[in-house]
Amino acid sequence: MMALYPGTFDPITRGHLDIVERAAEIFDGLELAVVMERGKELCFSADERLSLARSSVREAGLEDRVEVTLFDGLLVEYMRRRDLRVFIRGLRATSDFEYEFQMQLMNRRLAPEITGIYLMPAENNMYISSTLVREIARYRGDLSSFVMPSVESALRRRMGEGAPTDRT
Repeated sequence: MMALYPGTFDPITRGHLDIVERAAEIFDGLELAVVMERGKELCFSADERLSLARSSVREAGLEDRVEVTLFDGLLVEYMRRRDLRVFIRGLRATSDFEYEFQMQLMNRRLAPEITGIYLMPAENNMYISSTLVREIARYRGDLSSFVMPSVESALRRRMGEGAPTDRT
């Protein structure tokens, strides 16, 4: 059975990749679906997020088990078109649970044949979020333990600086 892991991934983090790796071990295949997300202000365009997700999956050595795609619209409608029945979401904190609980109930109402499975990342990735990663990049902090090298480079370029020279 194939599963879908949807998200904005602005940018994709090591926390996301932790969930990708866990899901890829459970399912026969995994599609990481980058949401186009037109109504939200994002750091990277859809094409940039797609490219960063692909490079991160490759850098993590997961490219043989994970397909990276781009989609727009309702999740359940996209899943129906792709004949998928399970989506994956990560849970880090109570706030994630509350949001995901509401989304699961709505998705179940729209498409009862589709269900969500929720995975927790390892403890060292529990606090990582794309928002915090962008904030660290804005203040030129060390990003190496939060994102893959390709994402770090893209963030540095986006924030107007080259690669850091000192990681002390």
